[in-house]
Amino acid sequence: MIDQLFEFMQNHPLLVGAFLMVLTAWILYEVRNSSASGVTASEATQLINREDAVVVDTRDAGDFKAGHIAGARNIPQSRIDERLSELDKVKEKPIIIVCKSGQSAGMTVAKLAKAGYPRVLKLKGGMLQWQADGLPVVRK
Repeated sequence: MIDQLFEFMQNHPLLVGAFLMVLTAWILYEVRNSSASGVTASEATQLINREDAVVVDTRDAGDFKAGHIAGARNIPQSRIDERLSELDKVKEKPIIIVCKSGQSAGMTVAKLAKAGYPRVLKLKGGMLQWQADGLPVVRK
């Protein structure tokens, strides 16, 4: 198996080079986006307590009811465009976007930033990290 891999690499250096370039670009993109505009659970707690940050949970209603951050608003990611007006009253406050694992929140952050919301941040690690850190959740 390894012999076949090395043979393929010798016979197709352009394909292997292109693959490595795409892989490197993808990794750099993910690293940059994961650190950009994100806050840890402790930073989010400080924003909530000191600056009255608004928490928007973009998970579906079932996950939200199973456990969410106290005071969070549930706006599923699939409906963020049609429910964007609900956040107009809190436009100048920090808005923390929460998803399940911190991966899909970036899309919502980009949408809100494009819509003119000045301080939109995602929770790094999402609700999984929040719960792993032992922080409280509200269950309905």
